[in-house]
Amino acid sequence: MTDSTLSALIASTGDHVAVQDWPLDDDVPMRGVVLIVHGLGEHGGRYNHVARKLNSWGFAVRAHDHYGHGESAGVRGGLPDKKRLISDLADVVATTRGRMPRNTPLILLGHSLGGLVAAQFVALRMRPIDALVLSSPAFDPGLSAFQKLLLAVLPRIAPNLRVGNGVKPQYLSHDPAVVSAYKKDHWVHDRISARLARYIADTGPKTVAMAKHWKVPTLLMYAGDDRLVNPAGSRAFAAAAPKSLVQTVCFDKLYHEIFNEQDATPVFDTLKMWLDAHVASVGL
Repeated sequence: MTDSTLSALIASTGDHVAVQDWPLDDDVPMRGVVLIVHGLGEHGGRYNHVARKLNSWGFAVRAHDHYGHGESAGVRGGLPDKKRLISDLADVVATTRGRMPRNTPLILLGHSLGGLVAAQFVALRMRPIDALVLSSPAFDPGLSAFQKLLLAVLPRIAPNLRVGNGVKPQYLSHDPAVVSAYKKDHWVHDRISARLARYIADTGPKTVAMAKHWKVPTLLMYAGDDRLVNPAGSRAFAAAAPKSLVQTVCFDKLYHEIFNEQDATPVFDTLKMWLDAHVASVGL
């Protein structure tokens, strides 16, 4: 199996964006490229096992670290402006398209914050995407009344103030090994700025409101026992989106990181069946 590679992309903003690639072996036909968009406080390298599974199905995989995350530029948990995450994604999509064989499907796979970013990217039609996979997207961060009050004030007076992001590692997965690895990961952080928090709080409802106009084939998978984002956001998106384009699967007993659960086999099986159907539908 070909080793993954880490490189730096210079974004249109001038900042460097860390990009990790999991290419296919030379003798494996490429069915498509999956671009992974990671969640809050983490980084693309945490998706090595997902990438390797996708490789085994014939998909090349790429992931980038958000601004202020992993090995990309930026203050940990910061956000210079509300468009930075989708503009960086647009740059990564453009460079990825430029190196792909023609007529090869490009699929976004976004988890949590990354699911929100990927969904907003698709809703705004920033760049052409062939398909979208959402994993526990942060459509509804489940804010308390006090947190909503803080977000009404802090982004105006202290947009760069960073505080703990509230992620409780014990609710990522039922697997103790996943939780332990997360806590020990040098590239994981627990910071979030007022501007980034405001972005999440504002963008979720706006994206759900655009679900009725959805144009891209989408697989929405979410955790029914999610303690980190409110599953109601995914349910609202699913209820509004065209059923002919958006397939929704709720894994009732799973925690937030559905690909990292003790028994993630049903999650991967669902993803494979959907990808097989999508790839077949475009005639490849």
